[in-house]
Amino acid sequence: MSLFVIADLHLPLGCNKPMDIFRGWDNYVDRLEKNWRRDVCDSDIVVIPGDISWAMKLEETEKDLAFINSLPGTKVIMKGNHDYWWNSVSKMEKFMSDRGYDSIKIVHNNCFKYGDIGICGTRGWINEKGQQADKKILLREAQRLSVSIECALKQELSPLVFLHYPPVYNSDRNEEILAVLKKYDIKVCFYGHIHGSGAKYAVNGEYDGIYYKLIASDYLQFAPLCIDEFVHSDNLNRQVWKL
Repeated sequence: MSLFVIADLHLPLGCNKPMDIFRGWDNYVDRLEKNWRRDVCDSDIVVIPGDISWAMKLEETEKDLAFINSLPGTKVIMKGNHDYWWNSVSKMEKFMSDRGYDSIKIVHNNCFKYGDIGICGTRGWINEKGQQADKKILLREAQRLSVSIECALKQELSPLVFLHYPPVYNSDRNEEILAVLKKYDIKVCFYGHIHGSGAKYAVNGEYDGIYYKLIASDYLQFAPLCIDEFVHSDNLNRQVWKL
């Protein structure tokens, strides 16, 4: 059993909003499927931290979720800023259960057990200076991240954090999220959201004692990234970070 991660699938199968109008996204669904089936086995776990489908409503995700469910492995999904279809966990679980999408699991105010690791996370948010609405959302997202991490700790699991938004990007810092990472002594954080030329400003490596890795699908060339070498190291040992 191995652990993989890839964010920002931006699947358009249930609506007419393909990403291949953007540079580097040509034929991306086929490329994603080919790479996924090549690298991932049924016993593996794949974390998808947000921007899963372009659907606007839960009912419109049927083709996208069917596609994800058909791929090898257990898929652990989290919310992104473009997942407008996201609903209550109970409604989403019923929607997927009714359709037999049994390989998809949801992390939202909870965690997912992977050996002695707790897969934790939340969406996060942008930090627009002076925007009170964004401040309120950030505080709520920080609380959700705390709840997710606490869920892992209560099960005596080591928290491994996945976010959609980067806590740090270029010179910007989301202090509310960073405070949670520091409070719980998180050693590594995987994040998505950043695309194209924006990747040159992304933090990949150590920043203030935490290791960060961008895992947006275009940045990964639409191939899920195996993070076994890092995750299976004692105490999430930062010395093995070679990604």
